[in-house]
Amino acid sequence: MIYPRVADHLRPEREDTIPVNFQEITVNGALPVSRTGRVLGGVIVISGLVLAVMVLLHAIDGTTVSAGLMLAAALFVITALAWLIYKMLRYRYVLEAFREGILRAQEGTLEPLQATAPPDSHVRQLVNDYNLMMAYLKRIFATVEECQNRVLAERNKIDAMLQSLPCALLSVDNDLQINAVNALAESMFQTSRDALIGASLFDLLKLDESDRALLRDAFLYKHQVSNQEIETQLGNKPAQLSLNLSFVIENDENMDAVITLQDISNYKRLQETVYGQDKLVAMGELAAGVAHELNTPLGNILGYAQLVRDATNEDQKIQPWVGTICDEARRCSRIIDDLLQYARHEKCSDETCDINRVVREVTQTYVNCRIKRYNIAVELDLAPVPLPVEGSCGQLEIVLVNLLSNSIQALAGRNGSTIKLATRLSQSDVVTLIVEDNGNGVPREVRGRIFEPFFTTKDVGSGSGLGLSICHAVLKRRGASIRYDDNYSDGARFIVELPYVRIQEIEAVS
Repeated sequence: MIYPRVADHLRPEREDTIPVNFQEITVNGALPVSRTGRVLGGVIVISGLVLAVMVLLHAIDGTTVSAGLMLAAALFVITALAWLIYKMLRYRYVLEAFREGILRAQEGTLEPLQATAPPDSHVRQLVNDYNLMMAYLKRIFATVEECQNRVLAERNKIDAMLQSLPCALLSVDNDLQINAVNALAESMFQTSRDALIGASLFDLLKLDESDRALLRDAFLYKHQVSNQEIETQLGNKPAQLSLNLSFVIENDENMDAVITLQDISNYKRLQETVYGQDKLVAMGELAAGVAHELNTPLGNILGYAQLVRDATNEDQKIQPWVGTICDEARRCSRIIDDLLQYARHEKCSDETCDINRVVREVTQTYVNCRIKRYNIAVELDLAPVPLPVEGSCGQLEIVLVNLLSNSIQALAGRNGSTIKLATRLSQSDVVTLIVEDNGNGVPREVRGRIFEPFFTTKDVGSGSGLGLSICHAVLKRRGASIRYDDNYSDGARFIVELPYVRIQEIEAVS
């Protein structure tokens, strides 16, 4: 931005003639007239009176007046008048020079008066005083312009610093109206600068009641706010921001405030991921300890059960019971081995699994009885071709069983309950598995925590809070992912994305 010259601020709003009060510029109550002018004026008056007396005497009594004397008097009067007119023209020239100098000064050109041969000492003094005043004003204006340029340079420097801030900046007046923003604020709110300026702070930031009360109290009592985490909407997505508020001038009732906003949504997600990883590590260590303690008694149970089976080989009634003990002991051992996988580094494997086959087997065998018991309909929308993905089928079964178990518990006691499972090749290298139900869904306020270990929304005794965290850990280790669909409003929908393995790659490995 280019500032106008200082002189532009000194121009009158109207170019009307400025009235002059001559009483303010008189000397001893009269206009400043030179001594020569006063003498010349007196001579003209006296000569005029003498000439008038002579003409009057001649007219009254016929007194003869010398023609030469009358001619001399007339010539003297004419010469004096000519001289007076010349002096008046000289004064007019100087006054015109003053007027042009004043007009140039109004335009910002401060130059000395170029009036040659002033008519008398008074005018010469006036010209000298005018030139001296122009010289003073020129130095003052030069100093003011230099200061203005420095202020402009500092302002440009500060503006560059504000534009380069890694956070959005809003300047807000005491009425909570925005009066200045930086470029990042336009990008954050996806709105132009002209649209942001004049908008209400509370209209721009869609806050809950607690955050609105916090800002109202800050403006009411004029206290700063530092690193306050708030939740709002940026576009159509929820976002978490870090807010800082400070006031420009202290001890002033009508002072402006500066608000900085930094989007910390990614940081919070990273923080939650690290927090979840810590819990998974702790769970793995716990699982390793429990497995170590249980493997020995399970081995003893299995060994003694086999001895009892061999000793009672002829007793057909005891044999099924002993067989059940052995099978359950082996099943517990397999569960413990699965738990130990969370405490160990999983080795790379070239196993693949058809996701369609896993979905069919799990729905038809493992949970079929529970689905019938709760009168829940199951709808399958599977891809017409096999979809091989990386990893063993056993791990996918764990994931699918956990998701179906959650849906069954959410739909218990509801009429018209339905679980839908769908598979598709969503991208060239990604297979998508969708598990959805028409239950109540997950409350929005806890959706960010559903994959945390030991976190559950179920009643005490109904869940351990490990199902989804185990699913997340299993899938993450095989390069897959699981997420809750926030846009689904008819219940709960989980989307699992798995690495797709092409047939050519399978043949190359085999």
